[in-house]
Amino acid sequence: MLLNDLLPDSSIANNAITVTGLALNSKELVSGDVFVALAGSVQHGLLYAQHAIAKGAVAIMYDPAKGGAVLAEQIDAIPLFSVVDLALKLGEIASRFYSNPSQKIDVIGITGTNGKTSCSHFLSHTLDECAIIGTLGWGERGQLRQTLNTTPDAVSVQRMLFDLLKSGKRTVAMEVSSHALQQGRVNGVQFKGVVFTNISRDHLDYHGTMAAYVQAKLALLDKPGIGFAVVNLDAAYSDDIIARIPKSVIAWGISVSGKVVEAMECLSAIDISHSAEGISFVAQWRGQRQVINAPLYGDFNVENLLTTLAVSLAMGASLSAAAQKILTIQAVAGRMEALGGGKLPLVFVDYAHTPDALDKVLASVRQQCFGDLWLVFGCGGNRDTGKRSQMGKIAQQWADRVIVTDDNPRFEDSKAIVNDIVRDCQSSKLSVIQDRKAAIQQAILQASAQDCIVVAGKGHENYQEIEAVRLPFSDRHAVMEALDMRVVTR
Repeated sequence: MLLNDLLPDSSIANNAITVTGLALNSKELVSGDVFVALAGSVQHGLLYAQHAIAKGAVAIMYDPAKGGAVLAEQIDAIPLFSVVDLALKLGEIASRFYSNPSQKIDVIGITGTNGKTSCSHFLSHTLDECAIIGTLGWGERGQLRQTLNTTPDAVSVQRMLFDLLKSGKRTVAMEVSSHALQQGRVNGVQFKGVVFTNISRDHLDYHGTMAAYVQAKLALLDKPGIGFAVVNLDAAYSDDIIARIPKSVIAWGISVSGKVVEAMECLSAIDISHSAEGISFVAQWRGQRQVINAPLYGDFNVENLLTTLAVSLAMGASLSAAAQKILTIQAVAGRMEALGGGKLPLVFVDYAHTPDALDKVLASVRQQCFGDLWLVFGCGGNRDTGKRSQMGKIAQQWADRVIVTDDNPRFEDSKAIVNDIVRDCQSSKLSVIQDRKAAIQQAILQASAQDCIVVAGKGHENYQEIEAVRLPFSDRHAVMEALDMRVVTR
């Protein structure tokens, strides 16, 4: 592509330069690329301009804010193009470079505090030729390539959509984080449909207040061209979401409590039951009923399955056909992933790292626990500190035995994090073992076969982050090792 096609509004005359790519990171730039220099929160991208030039950048797009204009005056080796609010405009620029891929592939944007990953993976089972972009990676389910963030940067998003379209995918289930919405990472993406799983406390270290967090989420509904929106009617802030849905968008509501909203397509679940084999319920829509069975656990997964069904219906599937596809769904790694059972305690590994998620996980497991309910959890460092004591009180409320441990302390003192968690707890059922592997082992070795154990907070993660170093660690592997130890010792 020529620069004058990529930047048609540029006032610089000499822009008939062939561009072969866009690069945000000078280390990843190849000869022929345009270097994109954003005004970052820590430093400006133009500080790496010389490295980009040495690697063969043909031009530089930069944001003049935060010292960018001054830094640009020191560069004359290649053309520079000043773009005000470049971070917010980059999605549109990248979409133009990659020939607007989201106009040719159906993109379903999924936002919410909890449930995004499960819903994206469930949709990859139920929608034809459906790929994923999200927390666990991007690409085809079972062959995901790693991403750094839940929603990648604006250039990567457009490149991924282009590659997925080229590989024959017809649909993409994309997790859309509040950070991504506020930072413009999905600007330039045309969404076929959007999903709101729920909104509860999270990321207040970034957004500051719940009001700001909610508004960041609601911005997804401002994207042009949306065909339908699915809302969890039972979740907090559902009224705010519904009020924001444009009149041109077909609104769908899902509910496990029987809630119905006028002028919406409403899908509900009745006769919900849980067993060792998973979930069973009856889905109701427009007078039709369909039995749904899935090898999943937790009341919240009933909501996730209803959401998945609603998207399928909105995309034109019949209720019976959508229900048939549900049979192929498997649990997502680190999302209520069940291990053990039988003569061993049943252990659930889950990513629950917010008060709402932990409350729902423990409430669900409590329903099917015939012995004591154990919980092993901690809170991450350098994140929202206000949720720590809330999670401590939730742990005390639901669990019979609680072991508080480390969970990515990052640059914080792990003892200070633990103190925040237990600050408002009065129960003798709490103990502290800061070594996470030892905490998991103690719970599993001491629990009876009738007990259930929840290991919460890290889910799929394969590291423990301490002082900017990611040490190899997996809750799943630690649980399996402890279960093996128990078999040997008994």
